[in-house]
Amino acid sequence: MNLRNQVLIWIGFFAALILALWIFRGILLPFVVGAALAYLLNPLVSQLQKWRINRAWATGIVLLSVVTIIISIFLMVLPLVVRQVIGLIQGLPGYAAELETLVRRWAPELNQWLGPERAAQVERSVSDMLGQLVGLIGVVTTEIVNSSMTVISVIGFTIFTPVVAFYLLLDWDGMVRGLHELLPRRYRGEILGILREIDSSMAGVIRGQGGVLLIDAVYYATALTVVQLNFGLAVGLIAGFLSFIPYVGFGVGLALSVGIAIVQFGPGSWMVAVVLGLFLVWQFIEGNILYPKLVGGSININPVWLMFALLAFGALFGFVGLLLAVPLAAIGGVLVRYGVRKYKASSLYLGPTQGGSGGDVAS
Repeated sequence: MNLRNQVLIWIGFFAALILALWIFRGILLPFVVGAALAYLLNPLVSQLQKWRINRAWATGIVLLSVVTIIISIFLMVLPLVVRQVIGLIQGLPGYAAELETLVRRWAPELNQWLGPERAAQVERSVSDMLGQLVGLIGVVTTEIVNSSMTVISVIGFTIFTPVVAFYLLLDWDGMVRGLHELLPRRYRGEILGILREIDSSMAGVIRGQGGVLLIDAVYYATALTVVQLNFGLAVGLIAGFLSFIPYVGFGVGLALSVGIAIVQFGPGSWMVAVVLGLFLVWQFIEGNILYPKLVGGSININPVWLMFALLAFGALFGFVGLLLAVPLAAIGGVLVRYGVRKYKASSLYLGPTQGGSGGDVAS
């Protein structure tokens, strides 16, 4: 099989996958979440199997334990989170107005320090930024309300997701063996190499980056609550769960937290510096310790490509697209790197004298 045919096959496979996702986007949520849950929990089930526990029992034990923990956390934390999120949304216009008033109060000092023109420009920029932030929160809230699931959808999601995860976990090894048996024998080694690279990238996305996201959310929510910042729990969770977009979670959380701290404690209070320090110190820890340890280079996606994937898949598939964007971007990155490697091994790149029959290289 020559280079062109191999690349076309992989491109066709990826395009068919995107088309299928677009066609079935309305019913995919429980299947996507169930598949991610199964992929995440499969190592635990396999470990229990090594301890001579039947696969069905191991699946039931792991899944029941995880579902129980998730439900318990929701029952304990969800009412408080909902109250804080609603209070934050309702209070944002007031905080924005307070910050705008503070900027106007500082206008003489800004005039003296920057000059009248630059001071006026800074004041306009701050006012525009605060207005856009409040407008953005309003738009997001409206979209969430308009796209919220009905009671029947919630019940269906709650029931189908664990069922999907259970059956995928139960037959995981059989599905993997079946996939191996379908691979063409001549190219099985090469395809398995690509699939192993995809598996490594997916593990980095779902297990590694998912772990970083949860740790971020717990840290920000706990730290901001401990320093008694208004709506600290809601702001911390927002910052943590937005951290799957590079720098967005940190930036949004920092802006909200520092803005609220300035209004709550006063612009000259040391508590503003404490809130700022909480974010800067954790950003250093995440970038230099957490991310390299839990994710490493397994994802290998440029942040710009990642943000594009999030926007593109979100526009095409809605909330399901946001869930699928990073995994599909990781798969696409693996296939692109494979294509580049094949191209560099071909006579098209090396030339007829150096490449020889490189255009027909199969590995």
